[in-house]
Amino acid sequence: MLGNRIKLDDELFEKIKKCSEIAGYSSPDEFVVHALEKEVTAILGTGADSDDEEAVRKRLKGLGYIE
Repeated sequence: MLGNRIKLDDELFEKIKKCSEIAGYSSPDEFVVHALEKEVTAILGTGADSDDEEAVRKRLKGLGYIE
C-alpha cells in the first residue's frame, strides 16, 4: 500500500491503535482498511458478498489463522 497516505490527528491514531489491539487486528492499518471497506460497502451497497468474504479472509490471515 505505497503511495496513498491519509493524515490523522495523533489523538485519533492512538484510539485507532488501541481499538485495533482490542479487536485482534494485526495492525492499525488493517483495522482502518477493514473499517473503511465496511463503510464503503454500506454506502455503495455493491459487491458486498465477495468483498465481505475477502475482508474476512484478509482478517483471518492477519490474525494468523490462515496463510
